Amino acid sequence: MPDSQRGLIAVISSSVIWGVLGLYYKLLSHVPALEILSHRTLWSVVFFGAILAVQGRLPALRRAMTSREGGLILFGALMMGVNWFVYILSIQIGHALESSLGYYIFPMVAVLIGLVVFHERLSWLQWIAVALAATGVLTLTIGLGVAPWFSLAIAVSFGLYGLAKKKITADATVSVTAEVMFLAPLALVWLILPHTEVPGAEHFGSDWRTTLLLIGTGPLTAIPLMLFTYASRRIPMSTLGVVQYINPTIQFFIATLAFGEPFTHAHALAFPMIWLAVLIYIVALRRQASAARKLAASLGTSGTTV
Repeated sequence: MPDSQRGLIAVISSSVIWGVLGLYYKLLSHVPALEILSHRTLWSVVFFGAILAVQGRLPALRRAMTSREGGLILFGALMMGVNWFVYILSIQIGHALESSLGYYIFPMVAVLIGLVVFHERLSWLQWIAVALAATGVLTLTIGLGVAPWFSLAIAVSFGLYGLAKKKITADATVSVTAEVMFLAPLALVWLILPHTEVPGAEHFGSDWRTTLLLIGTGPLTAIPLMLFTYASRRIPMSTLGVVQYINPTIQFFIATLAFGEPFTHAHALAFPMIWLAVLIYIVALRRQASAARKLAASLGTSGTTV
Protein backbone atom coordinates (compact mmCIF):
# COMPACT_ATOMS: atom_id res chain seq x y z
CA MET A 1 0.00 0.00 0.00
CA PRO A 2 1.45 3.42 -0.98
CA ASP A 3 2.42 5.85 1.78
CA SER A 4 -0.17 8.37 0.57
CA GLN A 5 -2.94 5.78 0.95
CA ARG A 6 -1.77 4.89 4.45
CA GLY A 7 -1.72 8.59 5.30
CA LEU A 8 -5.28 9.06 4.04
CA ILE A 9 -6.52 6.09 6.09
CA ALA A 10 -4.71 7.51 9.14
CA VAL A 11 -6.22 11.00 8.89
CA ILE A 12 -9.72 9.62 8.26
CA SER A 13 -9.32 7.37 11.31
CA SER A 14 -8.15 10.27 13.49
CA SER A 15 -11.07 12.45 12.36
CA VAL A 16 -13.61 9.68 13.04
CA ILE A 17 -12.19 9.11 16.55
CA TRP A 18 -12.33 12.84 17.32
CA GLY A 19 -15.84 12.97 15.91
CA VAL A 20 -17.24 10.21 18.14
CA LEU A 21 -15.47 11.37 21.31
CA GLY A 22 -18.68 13.13 22.33
CA LEU A 23 -20.36 9.74 22.78
CA TYR A 24 -17.50 8.69 25.05
CA TYR A 25 -17.66 11.80 27.23
CA LYS A 26 -21.43 11.46 27.45
CA LEU A 27 -20.80 8.19 29.33
CA LEU A 28 -18.93 10.30 31.91
CA SER A 29 -21.69 12.88 32.31
CA HIS A 30 -21.93 12.03 36.03
CA VAL A 31 -18.32 13.21 36.55
CA PRO A 32 -17.58 16.97 36.75
CA ALA A 33 -15.96 18.37 33.59
CA LEU A 34 -12.87 19.62 35.43
CA GLU A 35 -12.36 16.19 36.96
CA ILE A 36 -12.55 14.57 33.52
CA LEU A 37 -10.12 17.18 32.19
CA SER A 38 -7.71 16.44 35.05
CA HIS A 39 -7.79 12.70 34.37
CA ARG A 40 -7.45 13.26 30.63
CA THR A 41 -4.34 15.32 31.32
CA LEU A 42 -2.73 12.87 33.75
CA TRP A 43 -3.45 9.72 31.73
CA SER A 44 -2.16 11.51 28.62
CA VAL A 45 1.08 12.16 30.52
CA VAL A 46 1.31 8.45 31.32
CA PHE A 47 0.53 7.34 27.76
CA PHE A 48 2.75 9.85 25.94
CA GLY A 49 5.50 9.45 28.53
CA ALA A 50 5.52 5.68 27.99
CA ILE A 51 5.79 6.18 24.22
CA LEU A 52 8.74 8.56 24.56
CA ALA A 53 10.40 6.24 27.10
CA VAL A 54 10.14 3.27 24.72
CA GLN A 55 11.52 5.43 21.90
CA GLY A 56 14.33 6.69 24.13
CA ARG A 57 13.27 10.32 23.64
CA LEU A 58 12.73 11.47 27.23
CA PRO A 59 15.82 13.73 27.01
CA ALA A 60 14.11 15.53 24.09
CA LEU A 61 11.11 16.13 26.35
CA ARG A 62 13.30 17.68 29.03
CA ARG A 63 15.03 19.89 26.46
CA ALA A 64 11.69 21.09 25.09
CA MET A 65 10.37 22.03 28.53
CA THR A 66 13.51 23.91 29.54
CA SER A 67 14.30 25.56 26.19
CA ARG A 68 13.41 29.06 25.06
CA GLU A 69 10.29 27.53 23.54
CA GLY A 70 9.08 26.55 27.02
CA GLY A 71 6.92 29.67 27.28
CA LEU A 72 5.29 28.95 23.92
CA ILE A 73 4.66 25.35 24.93
CA LEU A 74 3.10 26.55 28.20
CA PHE A 75 0.84 28.96 26.30
CA GLY A 76 -0.13 26.14 23.94
CA ALA A 77 -0.85 23.92 26.94
CA LEU A 78 -3.20 26.50 28.45
CA MET A 79 -5.06 26.93 25.14
CA MET A 80 -5.29 23.16 24.75
CA GLY A 81 -6.65 22.88 28.30
CA VAL A 82 -9.29 25.54 27.60
CA ASN A 83 -10.27 23.77 24.36
CA TRP A 84 -10.58 20.37 26.06
CA PHE A 85 -12.59 21.77 28.97
CA VAL A 86 -15.05 23.72 26.81
CA TYR A 87 -15.58 20.68 24.58
CA ILE A 88 -16.21 18.31 27.51
CA LEU A 89 -18.52 20.82 29.22
CA SER A 90 -20.47 21.42 26.00
CA ILE A 91 -21.17 17.68 25.73
CA GLN A 92 -22.27 17.46 29.36
CA ILE A 93 -24.72 20.37 29.34
CA GLY A 94 -26.31 19.81 25.93
CA HIS A 95 -24.31 22.14 23.70
CA ALA A 96 -22.63 19.56 21.45
CA LEU A 97 -24.13 21.29 18.41
CA GLU A 98 -22.23 24.45 19.35
CA SER A 99 -18.99 22.50 19.69
CA SER A 100 -19.41 21.12 16.15
CA LEU A 101 -19.95 24.69 14.91
CA GLY A 102 -16.74 25.72 16.68
CA TYR A 103 -14.67 23.20 14.71
CA TYR A 104 -16.38 24.25 11.47
CA ILE A 105 -15.47 27.93 11.93
CA PHE A 106 -11.97 27.27 13.31
CA PRO A 107 -10.25 27.50 9.88
CA MET A 108 -11.75 30.95 9.34
CA VAL A 109 -10.50 32.00 12.79
CA ALA A 110 -7.06 30.62 11.88
CA VAL A 111 -7.11 32.70 8.69
CA LEU A 112 -7.87 35.85 10.72
CA ILE A 113 -5.08 35.02 13.19
CA GLY A 114 -2.71 34.65 10.23
CA LEU A 115 -3.86 38.05 8.96
CA VAL A 116 -3.37 39.81 12.31
CA VAL A 117 -0.24 38.08 13.63
CA PHE A 118 1.69 37.10 10.51
CA HIS A 119 0.26 39.78 8.17
CA GLU A 120 -0.68 37.04 5.72
CA ARG A 121 -2.66 38.18 2.68
CA LEU A 122 -6.11 36.71 2.22
CA SER A 123 -7.43 35.75 -1.19
CA TRP A 124 -10.85 37.05 -2.21
CA LEU A 125 -12.28 33.56 -1.65
CA GLN A 126 -10.91 33.52 1.90
CA TRP A 127 -12.48 36.92 2.59
CA ILE A 128 -15.84 35.59 1.38
CA ALA A 129 -15.48 32.50 3.58
CA VAL A 130 -14.66 34.60 6.64
CA ALA A 131 -17.56 36.99 5.94
CA LEU A 132 -20.02 34.10 5.52
CA ALA A 133 -18.83 32.43 8.72
CA ALA A 134 -19.17 35.71 10.63
CA THR A 135 -22.66 36.20 9.19
CA GLY A 136 -23.60 32.68 10.27
CA VAL A 137 -22.41 33.30 13.83
CA LEU A 138 -24.24 36.66 13.93
CA THR A 139 -27.43 35.01 12.62
CA LEU A 140 -27.23 32.38 15.35
CA THR A 141 -26.62 35.05 17.99
CA ILE A 142 -29.66 37.07 16.91
CA GLY A 143 -31.86 33.98 16.53
CA LEU A 144 -30.99 32.45 19.90
CA GLY A 145 -30.67 35.75 21.74
CA VAL A 146 -27.19 34.82 22.96
CA ALA A 147 -23.81 34.41 21.28
CA PRO A 148 -22.64 30.83 20.64
CA TRP A 149 -19.94 31.14 23.29
CA PHE A 150 -18.97 27.47 23.20
CA SER A 151 -18.39 27.67 19.44
CA LEU A 152 -16.34 30.85 19.74
CA ALA A 153 -14.31 29.55 22.70
CA ILE A 154 -13.49 26.31 20.88
CA ALA A 155 -12.56 28.07 17.63
CA VAL A 156 -10.45 30.81 19.26
CA SER A 157 -8.65 28.52 21.74
CA PHE A 158 -7.85 26.04 18.96
CA GLY A 159 -6.72 28.88 16.70
CA LEU A 160 -4.39 30.28 19.38
CA TYR A 161 -3.14 26.75 20.07
CA GLY A 162 -2.31 26.43 16.37
CA LEU A 163 -0.51 29.78 16.53
CA ALA A 164 1.73 28.47 19.31
CA LYS A 165 2.34 25.16 17.50
CA LYS A 166 3.39 27.02 14.36
CA LYS A 167 6.31 28.54 16.25
CA ILE A 168 7.31 25.40 18.18
CA THR A 169 10.09 23.42 16.51
CA ALA A 170 9.94 20.36 18.78
CA ASP A 171 8.52 17.10 17.42
CA ALA A 172 4.70 16.84 17.66
CA THR A 173 4.70 13.98 20.18
CA VAL A 174 7.38 15.64 22.30
CA SER A 175 5.62 19.02 22.31
CA VAL A 176 2.21 17.54 23.20
CA THR A 177 3.80 15.53 26.01
CA ALA A 178 5.43 18.73 27.28
CA GLU A 179 2.05 20.48 27.12
CA VAL A 180 0.27 17.87 29.24
CA MET A 181 3.26 17.85 31.60
CA PHE A 182 2.78 21.59 32.15
CA LEU A 183 -0.93 21.01 32.85
CA ALA A 184 -0.30 18.01 35.13
CA PRO A 185 0.36 20.01 38.37
CA LEU A 186 -2.94 21.87 37.92
CA ALA A 187 -4.71 18.56 37.32
CA LEU A 188 -3.20 17.03 40.45
CA VAL A 189 -4.15 20.04 42.58
CA TRP A 190 -7.73 19.87 41.32
CA LEU A 191 -8.05 16.16 42.08
CA ILE A 192 -6.77 16.44 45.66
CA LEU A 193 -8.89 19.46 46.58
CA PRO A 194 -11.72 18.68 49.05
CA HIS A 195 -14.44 19.98 46.70
CA THR A 196 -14.12 16.85 44.54
CA GLU A 197 -15.60 14.79 47.40
CA VAL A 198 -19.24 15.50 46.60
CA PRO A 199 -21.62 13.18 48.47
CA GLY A 200 -23.08 10.59 46.12
CA ALA A 201 -20.78 11.48 43.22
CA GLU A 202 -18.80 8.78 41.46
CA HIS A 203 -15.06 9.27 41.18
CA PHE A 204 -11.94 7.41 40.11
CA GLY A 205 -11.74 4.08 41.92
CA SER A 206 -15.35 4.15 43.10
CA ASP A 207 -16.50 1.73 40.39
CA TRP A 208 -14.70 -0.13 37.61
CA ARG A 209 -16.75 1.40 34.76
CA THR A 210 -15.99 5.03 35.66
CA THR A 211 -12.37 4.16 36.45
CA LEU A 212 -11.78 2.49 33.07
CA LEU A 213 -13.52 5.31 31.21
CA LEU A 214 -11.32 7.91 32.93
CA ILE A 215 -8.16 5.91 32.19
CA GLY A 216 -9.29 5.58 28.57
CA THR A 217 -9.23 9.35 28.09
CA GLY A 218 -5.42 9.10 27.87
CA PRO A 219 -5.16 6.72 24.90
CA LEU A 220 -8.17 8.34 23.23
CA THR A 221 -6.24 11.61 23.33
CA ALA A 222 -2.96 10.14 22.10
CA ILE A 223 -4.03 7.69 19.37
CA PRO A 224 -5.84 10.13 17.02
CA LEU A 225 -3.06 12.68 17.48
CA MET A 226 -0.42 10.11 16.49
CA LEU A 227 -2.52 9.06 13.48
CA PHE A 228 -2.85 12.70 12.45
CA THR A 229 0.90 13.29 12.84
CA TYR A 230 1.60 10.16 10.76
CA ALA A 231 -0.79 11.39 8.05
CA SER A 232 0.56 14.94 7.97
CA ARG A 233 3.92 13.62 6.75
CA ARG A 234 2.42 11.56 3.92
CA ILE A 235 -0.44 13.50 2.32
CA PRO A 236 -0.80 17.10 1.06
CA MET A 237 -1.93 19.74 3.56
CA SER A 238 -4.90 20.55 1.31
CA THR A 239 -6.15 16.96 1.64
CA LEU A 240 -5.46 17.04 5.36
CA GLY A 241 -7.52 20.20 5.77
CA VAL A 242 -10.50 18.86 3.83
CA VAL A 243 -10.65 15.45 5.56
CA GLN A 244 -10.62 17.10 9.00
CA TYR A 245 -14.18 18.30 8.41
CA ILE A 246 -15.29 14.71 9.00
CA ASN A 247 -14.85 15.46 12.73
CA PRO A 248 -17.38 18.33 13.14
CA THR A 249 -19.76 16.64 10.69
CA ILE A 250 -19.89 13.52 12.88
CA GLN A 251 -20.29 15.78 15.93
CA PHE A 252 -23.20 17.54 14.21
CA PHE A 253 -25.10 14.31 13.54
CA ILE A 254 -24.38 12.93 17.02
CA ALA A 255 -25.66 16.17 18.61
CA THR A 256 -28.89 16.21 16.59
CA LEU A 257 -29.64 12.49 16.20
CA ALA A 258 -28.04 10.76 19.21
CA PHE A 259 -28.29 13.53 21.83
CA GLY A 260 -31.52 14.99 20.47
CA GLU A 261 -30.36 18.61 20.78
CA PRO A 262 -32.84 21.11 19.25
CA PHE A 263 -32.11 22.31 15.71
CA THR A 264 -33.92 25.66 15.62
CA HIS A 265 -34.78 28.00 12.76
CA ALA A 266 -31.71 30.02 13.74
CA HIS A 267 -29.55 26.91 13.34
CA ALA A 268 -31.26 26.17 10.00
CA LEU A 269 -30.22 29.62 8.76
CA ALA A 270 -26.74 29.75 10.31
CA PHE A 271 -25.37 26.27 9.56
CA PRO A 272 -25.85 26.45 5.74
CA MET A 273 -23.90 29.73 5.80
CA ILE A 274 -21.12 28.03 7.76
CA TRP A 275 -21.13 25.01 5.42
CA LEU A 276 -20.95 27.30 2.39
CA ALA A 277 -18.05 29.15 4.06
CA VAL A 278 -16.31 25.80 4.59
CA LEU A 279 -16.86 24.84 0.94
CA ILE A 280 -15.43 28.16 -0.26
CA TYR A 281 -12.50 27.75 2.14
CA ILE A 282 -11.79 24.28 0.70
CA VAL A 283 -11.87 25.67 -2.86
CA ALA A 284 -9.42 28.42 -1.80
CA LEU A 285 -7.20 25.78 -0.19
CA ARG A 286 -7.22 23.69 -3.37
CA ARG A 287 -6.38 26.73 -5.50
CA GLN A 288 -3.45 27.63 -3.26
CA ALA A 289 -2.14 24.06 -3.41
CA SER A 290 -2.50 23.98 -7.20
CA ALA A 291 -0.71 27.33 -7.56
CA ALA A 292 2.10 26.12 -5.31
CA ARG A 293 2.54 22.96 -7.40
CA LYS A 294 2.62 24.95 -10.64
CA LEU A 295 5.19 27.35 -9.18
CA ALA A 296 7.35 24.46 -7.99
CA ALA A 297 7.09 22.81 -11.42
CA SER A 298 8.03 26.03 -13.24
CA LEU A 299 10.99 26.60 -10.94
CA GLY A 300 12.09 23.02 -11.52
CA THR A 301 11.81 23.46 -15.28
CA SER A 302 13.70 26.76 -15.28
CA GLY A 303 16.38 25.20 -13.09
CA THR A 304 17.09 22.52 -15.69
CA THR A 305 17.11 24.94 -18.63
CA VAL A 306 20.54 25.80 -20.03
